[in-house]
Amino acid sequence: MPQFGPEDRAVFEARATELYEIVVASGGIKADDPRVAGDADSKAAFELLVRLNLLTVEGDDQVWQAVDPATVQSQVVTPMGAQGAELLSESTQWARAFAGLAQSWRRTSISERGPFTEIRGVDAIRAFLVSSVADAEEELLTAQPQGLRDGATLDAAARRDLAALERGVKMRSLYQHSARRSSITHKYVAAVTARGAEVRTLDEFFNRIIVIDRRLAVIPGSSGPATALLIREPNLLAYLVDIFERTWERSRPFTNRGSATQRDIAHEQRQMTIRMLIEGHADPASAKRLGVSPRTYAGYIADLKEEFEAETRFQLGYTMGQLGMSGNERAEPEDK
Repeated sequence: MPQFGPEDRAVFEARATELYEIVVASGGIKADDPRVAGDADSKAAFELLVRLNLLTVEGDDQVWQAVDPATVQSQVVTPMGAQGAELLSESTQWARAFAGLAQSWRRTSISERGPFTEIRGVDAIRAFLVSSVADAEEELLTAQPQGLRDGATLDAAARRDLAALERGVKMRSLYQHSARRSSITHKYVAAVTARGAEVRTLDEFFNRIIVIDRRLAVIPGSSGPATALLIREPNLLAYLVDIFERTWERSRPFTNRGSATQRDIAHEQRQMTIRMLIEGHADPASAKRLGVSPRTYAGYIADLKEEFEAETRFQLGYTMGQLGMSGNERAEPEDK
């Protein structure tokens, strides 16, 4: 049976199936029929049906008869499936071969180039993270500011992180409080914590970082999100890990949804909004530091205006100044 490609399938779907139905209805078709002979529009469809063995000729009358498609389908489709399985198996073997090379390159070549390496391009960064996390043996530390990541990004992260957790790798992840509003983030957290990961949130703004086995750190490059800096220098790695640990100690477990925790988180976000106002940050910068949208941040400001009966930001700032507020006040305990 000859092989058939996309072009053949296009002819089959566009014209050959219609011609086949005509042949079935009429009881056959002659090769010199004007619908399929010479330069007729259906000639290519007729020839394809013959190649597919869906039309056969018997006797001396040269009348082509339709064949049951069920007897032909397996002859066409089965070889394609077998070839697809062979290609899939071969692609898997090639992927394993390249994985070995990738490990050698990451463990030796980058080190030989020095303690710092820059990666450019979102796809290149994503591919490096996938392969590097796949090499993790003991621990993953991640800090993800502005935790409202899109579903596709979180799905990819979930597959990557779950594979590491199933290998026994310990994982701790840090988000901002604003991530608690995201249903897709809740879904991701539920998946990874069910396999032993720890996830916490904090009101403060921090930069993105991933630390793998305390031998490699990945941080954003200075040129924007399309660049990343790989750090292998031991002293700097120890410093970054220490910052993560100190931040982790001040954070709150993501899985804790008690009313007291929710009240404390709301207070912390309120206090940070006040600090942003007092320090004079623009709204877009303040929203980014809180990990929320500009519209949400504007809502925080509106709530403060209503609370302090201020019509303008100037009045709000003046009132808070008169009260000696700094944005660092602790929450008042609930009345018992």
